[in-house]
Amino acid sequence: MKSALYLCLLLLGLQVQGQHGSNLNDEQQEEKIHHSPEDHSQSEDENLPHVKIAPSNAEFAFRFYQQIREEVGNKNIFFSPLSISTAFAMLSLGARSNTLNQLHKGLAFNLTEVEEQEIHVGFQRVLQLLNDPHREVQLSMGNALFVDDELKLLQKFLDDVTNFYYSEGISTSFRNSAEAIKEINNYIETKTHGKIVDLVKTLDPETMMVLVNYIFFKGYWEKPFNNLATRDDDFMLDAKNSVKVKMMHQSKAFNVHRDEKMSCWVVEIPYKGNAVALFILPDEGTMKQVEDVLLKETVSNWMQSLKKRKIYLDLPKFSISGSYDIKSLFEKMGVTEVFSDQADLSGVAEKTRLKVSKAIHKAVVDVSENGTEAAAVTVIEAVAMSAQIPPPPHIRFNKPFLMIIVDKTTHGILFMGKIVNPAAKED
Repeated sequence: MKSALYLCLLLLGLQVQGQHGSNLNDEQQEEKIHHSPEDHSQSEDENLPHVKIAPSNAEFAFRFYQQIREEVGNKNIFFSPLSISTAFAMLSLGARSNTLNQLHKGLAFNLTEVEEQEIHVGFQRVLQLLNDPHREVQLSMGNALFVDDELKLLQKFLDDVTNFYYSEGISTSFRNSAEAIKEINNYIETKTHGKIVDLVKTLDPETMMVLVNYIFFKGYWEKPFNNLATRDDDFMLDAKNSVKVKMMHQSKAFNVHRDEKMSCWVVEIPYKGNAVALFILPDEGTMKQVEDVLLKETVSNWMQSLKKRKIYLDLPKFSISGSYDIKSLFEKMGVTEVFSDQADLSGVAEKTRLKVSKAIHKAVVDVSENGTEAAAVTVIEAVAMSAQIPPPPHIRFNKPFLMIIVDKTTHGILFMGKIVNPAAKED
């Protein structure tokens, strides 16, 4: 049994706006563009470019959460803000004029604080750090461009997506739509270790390029839950309704913060390696109040206020997923031009006007104890009881809660979610 598995994927389809020009030459047609981030030095850069883009990425994450929350209402939410930011930042390499300005604004980048070049160097460094093979957390993130064999990409765009985003370039014939869909879905299934299958159902007849970003994360809790302590329990969907869940238990010291003003508990559960899960448990009836202040400043304050203390912790096992139409969500955030006939993506290809026709995102999360099926060892932990004043708080995640996965190496929010019903079937 895996302890926690997170994966997500963003897919962008670009379609032609006007007449397209000459074919790719044979060399470009055969070319597979792939630079492995592991080839690069892991030494820290002096100006830490990934740290420079972290505040913008965090701001985008919380803005986007609010947008999804508005759209889906009282349902489970799970997505990777970093996947979405990376894909659109990569696309911005080919955007010009107002299309570019809207993308920067939508991704929360202020060019008076961070230069355009620094944005791409920042993402380059994030990719290098996340793909470091020496990390204890198994994490891989990458990009691919499926390019129609009649589309001639500009050399500068090709060089930049390869250099900054380590993108693979895969020549595809979109005239054979069924074959192209199969090829893209096979790539996605491979990169997500079989967790996301048949994501692409259809392609626009005018599609000339598909951009894919994937992220795969498998983490093991630093302090695993004992599966012998997991038992059936009630999870309150609201004041009157509940569902049965498998509830995990621990009685250990964790980094904890009680925010009296916001009426919520914050518990940090570390993974082996340099990543943590932040679980936020609002008091009964205060979820909206907590969500309303879910900003990077709030979460930053919570993380700075964490103190190690013993708690009795109840956390449900759950597997949920989220699928989102990024196009409609971005349009509500003011990023409209890139999806319209006014799109200026003139930095992508020669003699071809492109616009984004489709942008979809899917994320999956599975949280459990961290047992390994092949192990035949049972450990039962006994601790001495002592009269503690006051007794450790019992924090029960038996009602809707929030979850944020933070990578401490890159200062990045990898995933965000709201678990309203841990027993809900995946979409």
